[in-house]
Formats: sequence, structure tokens, C-alpha cells
Amino acid sequence: MHMAETGERGHGGAGAVVSLGDSWENDDRAAGPRPEDDTGRGIVVAFGQTMKTLRLRQGLEREEFGRRLGYSASTIASFEQGRRIPTPRTIERADEELGADGLLCLWKEQLERAQYPVFFQGMAALEKEAMELLAYDTLVVNGLLQTEEYMRSLLTMRRPPLKQDTIEQRVTARLARQDVLDREPAPLLSFVIDESVLRRRYGGTDVQRGQLEHLLLVGQRRNVELQVMPLDCVESAGVDGPFTLVVRRDGKQFVYAEAQATSSLETDPARAALAASRYGIIRSQALAPRESMAFVEGLLRSL
Repeated sequence: MHMAETGERGHGGAGAVVSLGDSWENDDRAAGPRPEDDTGRGIVVAFGQTMKTLRLRQGLEREEFGRRLGYSASTIASFEQGRRIPTPRTIERADEELGADGLLCLWKEQLERAQYPVFFQGMAALEKEAMELLAYDTLVVNGLLQTEEYMRSLLTMRRPPLKQDTIEQRVTARLARQDVLDREPAPLLSFVIDESVLRRRYGGTDVQRGQLEHLLLVGQRRNVELQVMPLDCVESAGVDGPFTLVVRRDGKQFVYAEAQATSSLETDPARAALAASRYGIIRSQALAPRESMAFVEGLLRSL
């Protein structure tokens, strides 16, 4: 589901778009497969079969093809069997090596959507169109700010457990999302993080230390503001939980929230405006950016 289409339907009066469940990569099938899951899976498998066919036509063994792309033969097998999704750059290089004349590159946009859980695909597309993004987080560090080690720790803790190929794919996809930090023109990014999130030692002390150090680095960017909501704050407008407000380049606002592998995307202008006002209050209740960076530095020293 493309975000632009979602937004237009929402502004026509739909109110909120709700996505249920995880992607086809999740091993939990108790509720049965969903059509969109099968579609995503089918796209990835079809791409893999196409790449394998082109490789065989060139008379290349997996080992040699992998060497040219900088991957092991087992990783090439994962691509061809639809168990992993290559990065856009890898697809471009594979297209060149196999003389596909752009055939493989035609899959890039569809594969990019398929690499995310179904409940997050719309939001992933919206992030790429964001002029402004405001996020309040109370459970984990926002995905746009996570280190690779922190990501891997969170994904490893998922229950039911995710397959290792799935974990690697989601790490790759999450890192790719962080390109928004370097995009030009730079979007305005604001994050308010609950103190409890910063104190949780997901993955151990080393992972926590690396994550805090990364927050200090990201906080130095001119288009990024990081704030901490302290535990001793006696009032908080964020008691209803975490959410993200995105302002698209055309000025339209969207509110995204997720929990337990379900998500909602609010597209009603009035409700989005209320969320923006609520976020403004949350920011005023949190520590100022300079105070927040000092707070994070203090946490680091205490580890």
C-alpha cells in the first residue's frame, strides 16, 4: 500500500488506516496467512528465481557470482531462494554483472516495500517523503536512532523467535531507513525519549553504552533535536503512549502508532492537528535539548 494513496483516501474521510499483524517473515502462523503476506513473499521469491535464471544463463556458479558482488555463496543462495532481500545497490550490481539490462532493477521498489513487516510498510514509505518528523518513544529507542547492535538485540528478543535470515534482513532494512538523517534537503527531526528507555540495558551494558554514544552524536546534527522525558516529571501529556507525527512535503500530516505487531496510521487532519499540539506539550515538559545531552552524558559516565 503506497503511502500517498493511503493519505488521499484518509483525507476523504476514512480517518485512520489500521494494519494488523506482522510480515510473511514472522514464523507465527496461528492466525493463518494474510493476502498481503503472500504477495510480499511471492515478490521476493519471484525476484530470486529471476536472478538465479540469469546467473545460470551466464554460466556462473554461486561462488563466483558471490565473489563479484562481495557475498558468500550461501548468501547468494538466500537471495535466490527468497529468504533474504538484497539491498538496492546489490540489485544494481547484480544487474550489471548478469547483463540484465535493467531487468533486475525493475524489482527495486517492490522489494524495498517487501523488506519491512506488513504493518510498517506504509510508514517506511512515508518517512522517505517526510519534511518533518516528530517522535515520542516510551518503550525502545526510535528505529531511526538505533545502533546496529541495539537493533539486533531487540530483534533477537522477539517471541516467537524470528529466523536468523529475517533478523539480518530487518537490520539491513532498519539501517537503510536511517538515510533520512542525511537526506537533502534535510528534514526537521525531533525525538522525545522517555528516561526509562535510556536506562534499559537491552543486549547488555556494552550495547547500552554504544547506543547512548550514538544518541550524543546524532544530537549534534543541526536538523535533529533530542529531548529526554525525565522519570521525575510529575506531568506528561504522553500518557497515552508513543506515537510519531510526520509532515509530508505537501504539508499533510499523519500520526503513526504501533504496539504488539499492529499499527494505525491516522490521516484525519483534525486528529493530526491535535497530535501535533500534544507533541508540543510533551516537548515543553521534557528536558531541553542541551539539558538532555548533558543527561545522556551523565548516564554514560555511570555505566
